[in-house]
Amino acid sequence: MSSAVADVPRGRRSRALPSWRRVRRLPLSVRIGGAIVGVMALAALFAPILAPYGPNQLDFGAVLSSPSPQHLMGTDDTGRDVFSRTLYALRYDLVVVLFVTYVSLPIGVLTGALAGYFGGVVDAVVSRLGDVMIAFPFIILVIAIIAIVGPGITGFLIGVPLASWAIYARIARTEMLVLREQPFMLATTALGYTKRRAILRHAIPNLLRPCFVFSTVDLVGNTLLLAGLSYLGLGVQPPTPELGAIIASGQAYLLTAWWVSTLPGLVQVLFGVGVGLIGEGLSDGGLGRETL
Repeated sequence: MSSAVADVPRGRRSRALPSWRRVRRLPLSVRIGGAIVGVMALAALFAPILAPYGPNQLDFGAVLSSPSPQHLMGTDDTGRDVFSRTLYALRYDLVVVLFVTYVSLPIGVLTGALAGYFGGVVDAVVSRLGDVMIAFPFIILVIAIIAIVGPGITGFLIGVPLASWAIYARIARTEMLVLREQPFMLATTALGYTKRRAILRHAIPNLLRPCFVFSTVDLVGNTLLLAGLSYLGLGVQPPTPELGAIIASGQAYLLTAWWVSTLPGLVQVLFGVGVGLIGEGLSDGGLGRETL
């Protein structure tokens, strides 16, 4: 053992080593998906450094140029660099989609946990409200909100959490109905723990696994919804770079300048594959269960 390692306190080494072992023991699909999403997230984070041009920088001398060393993904109909716009669009999409997905998750998990644990009136109210939100066509609700507040990102930010919390609540409620009969949950009552501690500290950590697995599907769905709304002109408005808007801008040139729509579309597909691999690995046991 080197002197540098020997100088590290024993307690710190014992905490560090299991962390690396846990990473190595993750399913292969989680590691591959995490690598894909991680690289894309880093590229989006450092878009101002990696992008060779500004996202809205015009070059009328290079209109609809094919991919080349100067323009890795070619240019669009106004000479804007597609690679630069894709990096900025990915950055924008990730922030928005992560926000709407993981605002809904804790709200739904907590609501479902309370409904499943207490039952009775609480369960009836939460379940019926959730049924209404799930039964209402999701995209119609988002479009209706956009019709009220106007085209842009605001309707998406309001509509998605308003509807998607109900699915997380239903998953958490179903799990809680089983979990509350488990010995470690019954022990919380025998030991005199408060209901707040039993739910927040001992139940919810076990409810997070199925909800996190579903959130990977939800994340991809929200990404496609955002792109679809922008494609229809109801989402992010020009000239803000967004993947759906970039794809829509190249629709008229699919036969002559395929790269404008195809390459940003492949980036979106790659993101979906990465997130899907993470979800598959988590569903196979990538997250463990907590006990008392």
